[in-house]
Amino acid sequence: MGNKIRVWVLKFSLLIAWFLLPVGAFAQNDAAQKYASGITANDLKKYLTIIAGADMEGRETATHGQRKAAAYIESEFKVLGLKHPSGINGYQQSFPLFKDTLLYSSLQIGKNKYVYGTDYTVTAGTPLNVDIKSTQVIFVGYGIEDKKYNDYGDKEVKGKIVIFFSGEPKINGKNLTFGMARSEQWSTNKKAILAKQKGAVAAIVINASMNLMLGTTLKNSRRTSIYYPRPVTAETDKVTYVTIVNHAAINIFGEQLYNELFKKAKDGDPLNTSGMIVNSQLTIEYKKKKNPFSSTNVIGYIEGNDKKDEYVFLTGHYDHLGKRDSVIFYGADDDGSGTVSVIEMARAFAKAKAEGYGPARTVVFMTVSGEEKGLWGSEYYTDHPLFSLERTTVDLNTDMVGRIDPDRKIGDSTNYVYIVGDDKISSDLKPISTDINKKYINLELDYKYNDPNDKERIYYRSDHYNFARKGVPIIFYYDGMLRPDYHKPTDTVDKINFDLMEKRVRLIFLTAWDMANRDNMLNRDMALPMR
Repeated sequence: MGNKIRVWVLKFSLLIAWFLLPVGAFAQNDAAQKYASGITANDLKKYLTIIAGADMEGRETATHGQRKAAAYIESEFKVLGLKHPSGINGYQQSFPLFKDTLLYSSLQIGKNKYVYGTDYTVTAGTPLNVDIKSTQVIFVGYGIEDKKYNDYGDKEVKGKIVIFFSGEPKINGKNLTFGMARSEQWSTNKKAILAKQKGAVAAIVINASMNLMLGTTLKNSRRTSIYYPRPVTAETDKVTYVTIVNHAAINIFGEQLYNELFKKAKDGDPLNTSGMIVNSQLTIEYKKKKNPFSSTNVIGYIEGNDKKDEYVFLTGHYDHLGKRDSVIFYGADDDGSGTVSVIEMARAFAKAKAEGYGPARTVVFMTVSGEEKGLWGSEYYTDHPLFSLERTTVDLNTDMVGRIDPDRKIGDSTNYVYIVGDDKISSDLKPISTDINKKYINLELDYKYNDPNDKERIYYRSDHYNFARKGVPIIFYYDGMLRPDYHKPTDTVDKINFDLMEKRVRLIFLTAWDMANRDNMLNRDMALPMR
């Protein structure tokens, strides 16, 4: 009888322990699934119908539509009870821009006069008042001077106008700056600055693809441009350059020579520029005014418990391309889908916090603007952080998660997401990511765009990169939809696969939940990819 009593007491003790278990790991796992299940296709559609609706006017940075979208996101953060960082205006972190307005412009090459917006453009950030006449124009290939490739050689360009192609040559089958971030490549700004440093009075840029960008869409509406005042932009402010289309370039070189050069430039072949003086008369005139401007990132957070001074970031950009001749570029997938994913995950975390399952670490929800212009908002944030980047364990960035890649020919394309960056900076990250997916969601994790040899260079093309360059581990979630509606007015809500989007967002949420509650921050034991 005594043994039976002891066995019964043991069983009763185990039963009591079982009921007490929810205060530990079991409760966290159970809660994670519970709150992830609250992320639904219907809620995502509700939010996206507003964010990617006509009232938001395409959400172009520093426009009424962008400001309206920011106000909407802020209002949702308020309703959810998120806190806002100190030192900013409510939930919006403002960052500086400048607005250039072109008042007058003229370009004449020989006897030919050209029309702004049809034949050429004047770049934002260049000098305000320009009146340059030159009797010598020197062709300098791609306008590059690099240890691997030099277009200038012994050319004397002081006091002259230089002309060069956009882009860069291929060396041993790869672009000269292959693997570099956009800001580190031989951009037109960088080339123009080099020309100025060498004494050139101005630069003419040949951009073959510009023919697709000019014409009626720019003729009237694009006389006002905004730009982000990076240090390189401040230098460019002293440099005069205009960009021309093919037919204007033909009138400089002559048709036969230009066609030969154009073919080589299109193929990325090196260009022989030895002593080529291509025209004797060129006049550039324009007048602009410059005004300070701004845009905002929208930031809210849920304060953590015992690890509240460590941070998990969930990010997405809420800007898009705005309107062109009253045609709205809705940006439902790019990146309305990421924006509403951040809002929906904030709602799930807020509900968990209200019901006693708040995260150990502080979770920050940030939607940024200026991404389409050059990752401006995330660059500004990571250069002016409101939470310690050293104590930010991870950034999970969502940019396009609502569509199916029509070019994906492997696996189940109704059950996948592209993963970028989880094997970089921290060796902890990929095992955690794959385990969470296997345990809860079972999507196909596709690493196509994570390949360092990926020609699309996706790792460098969204806001996660600005966290990565500061040493913060990142994962970028992406659907791969580079066609047929990418950056077109047809990127609309009706094209979104909300059932698949729901699964992707639940995966991101569950990964964030794990990052917010695990014992230690992620190790930072791996170098950034070669740039």
